[in-house]
Amino acid sequence: MYETDLRLDIHYYCLPAEQFKERMTDMKNEKAMAYVNMYGVLGSLENLCELDSKAKEILKELKKPVSLCFDVKNGPCRTFRFDENGCKITEGSSGAACKMNFASPEKFNLLIDKSKPGVPVKGAVTLLKFLTGPFTKLTARLEEVLRPSKDALSDPAFFEENTLMTMYVIAGAVSALANNDPIAQISAENTPDGDIYFAIKDKAAITLSVKNHRFTTVKAPCENPRAIMEFADIKLANGLFNGEVSTVNEMCKGNIRLAGVLSMVDNINRILDRVAVYLA
Repeated sequence: MYETDLRLDIHYYCLPAEQFKERMTDMKNEKAMAYVNMYGVLGSLENLCELDSKAKEILKELKKPVSLCFDVKNGPCRTFRFDENGCKITEGSSGAACKMNFASPEKFNLLIDKSKPGVPVKGAVTLLKFLTGPFTKLTARLEEVLRPSKDALSDPAFFEENTLMTMYVIAGAVSALANNDPIAQISAENTPDGDIYFAIKDKAAITLSVKNHRFTTVKAPCENPRAIMEFADIKLANGLFNGEVSTVNEMCKGNIRLAGVLSMVDNINRILDRVAVYLA
C-alpha cells in the first residue's frame, strides 16, 4: 500500500493546503505512531523528571526503584527506570523487574490515547500498583506541561519548561519517524551520515545522529556537527514549535542559525513536517 501511495505523493504537493494536510494525516502509520509515542512522548519522561518540580515530588512517593519495560510486538521495546532521583531509559528489556507486552503497535498506542494497558508478564503486582499510582501521575503532569492552558504559559518559568519539553518530544519523534514512517524515510534516505546540532541558544542542545540513513536522538550537544539548526531564544522556539511564526521570515532576520551541510537541515525540516502531523 505504501509503495503505491509514495509513487503518487509528488502529485499531492500541488494540492491546496487543506487537502494536502488531510492527505498527509490519512497516511499516518500505526507502527510509526508507536515509535513516536515510545521515543517522543514517553521518551520525554526523563526530561520531565529532571526539569519539573511537580514530577520530582511524585518521584518521592516511590518507596524503591521501579524498572518497567514496554515491549511492543513488531514495534519498540524500552525499559524505563524510575527512582527518587529521576528517570533513565534504556533499549530492550534487560534488567527490567516489571514487563508489559502489547500485541501490536495499535495496542500500545491505546496506552497513550486511552490509558489502556497491555498484558503484564513480569512483576504484575508491582507493575499495576506503579501504573495506577506514580506513572499515571507523571503522565498526567506530562500532558499538563505539553498541552497547557494560556494562563499557565503566562508564567515565564513554565513557558520555558513547556518549550524545552516540546523540543525533547519533537527531537525523539524526528528519529522515530525517520526510521519508521514511509514518507519521512524518503528524507532519511537522502540525508548523509553525520551529526546535526539542534538547539535553542544558551538553553538546550540535542544531537540528531545519522548513520546509514538511520537516525538516533541524543539529548546532549555534539562536538563536531556536520550541520547546525539553532534558534535564537525560547520565545522564538516556542512560536516555531506551535506554528505561530514563519520559519522563512525568522531565517531572513537571522534568528535561526543554519550552518554546515544545509541539505541535512533541509531533510530535517521535511521530517519535522511529518512530526507535526503525528503530534497534532
